[in-house]
Amino acid sequence: MKKLIPNILTLCNLFCGFLAIKSAVDMNFTMAFYLVIAGIAFDFLDGLAARALKAYSEIGKQLDSLADLVTSGVAPAMIVYMLGLEYVAVLIAMFAALRLAKFNVDERQTSSFVGLPTPANAMFFVAIGYIVENYPTTSLGFYFQNNIVLSFFTLLFSYLMIAEIPMFSLKFKSYKIKENWVIYSFLIVSLASIVIFKVFAIPFIIIGYVSVSIISTFITSRSK
Repeated sequence: MKKLIPNILTLCNLFCGFLAIKSAVDMNFTMAFYLVIAGIAFDFLDGLAARALKAYSEIGKQLDSLADLVTSGVAPAMIVYMLGLEYVAVLIAMFAALRLAKFNVDERQTSSFVGLPTPANAMFFVAIGYIVENYPTTSLGFYFQNNIVLSFFTLLFSYLMIAEIPMFSLKFKSYKIKENWVIYSFLIVSLASIVIFKVFAIPFIIIGYVSVSIISTFITSRSK
């Protein structure tokens, strides 16, 4: 029975993704935001459960990617579609599929990532949908109602998902500060930003994650 627990959590992720897509079609971007966040939480928990219960399986690995494609690929693509980018929006789902397929066969990505993880990509776009629906007159809400701005970020993030750019993972091998100072610093700044700026902080956190990853990789390569 314990071997089924991770797969059940993965299916909860997929279920949240399905409801998020329906919410996006109904132009309820706020509900879509919460459902995608819930799906990402289930995605985190299924991996945690698999490690804790030693319940790894090839089916679980493939199921996890299929669920992620729905929640972190199709759902944010549908939000962008409903915001007005009809055909460009599909790039998010297409490149998310490529990213997940690449992740499944890339042995380099056991402790870190190569390219932007699909949950980070999803969080960026669902936060944009939330802001546009609830705060359309703010500068951020106003800019992301512009199709040129939205197209730029859609193309940029689609590329980042498959780019050969090393990005740090939030998984801890140990809890020593010296070995994980980048992760600890990022988490502290991110949590403080969300407390102060709430949903408005999320797009900047994702951009910051990409920037910090690139800078950290550059510093590491120079030190070597």
